[in-house]
Amino acid sequence: MTDLTTRSATTGNAPGAATGRRTGTGDPGGKGRTTIADGVVAKIAAASAREVPGIHGLGTGMTRALGAVRDRVPAGRPGQTRGVSVEVGERQTAVDLDVVVEYGYPITDVIADMRVAVIGAVERMTGLEVVEVNVAVGDVRLPDEPDEESQDGPRVT
Repeated sequence: MTDLTTRSATTGNAPGAATGRRTGTGDPGGKGRTTIADGVVAKIAAASAREVPGIHGLGTGMTRALGAVRDRVPAGRPGQTRGVSVEVGERQTAVDLDVVVEYGYPITDVIADMRVAVIGAVERMTGLEVVEVNVAVGDVRLPDEPDEESQDGPRVT
């Protein structure tokens, strides 16, 4: 991934602060600082990636298996950002995605569509420039395979 300078994005007109969007001197929206956490960018990237036709899910192999067990813990919440990691700087962000593609879809086309969706959503919602979206296709879901995320009960007792 590209080396980014900080762990969370900041925007505003404070000295040394990055500006995610250009603001005029008379714009009250530009007064102050906004910090965007890594988890926010990861959640946006995950949601936009899942909306692309041909993407079955995020996370592969051990990531999905561990996530499925962890998600069944009563106090736990579903892993909305499973398979997504981000690096957020002051003005830029980079995204890594592990995906499972549905059988029959042309993988290169699906991934290209997903990159467009992720970049568009992250840039539109955060004002950060997405410098790269790295994708690892770890599996293809066949039509007759059971959906791991919809199984009832724990897999391990």
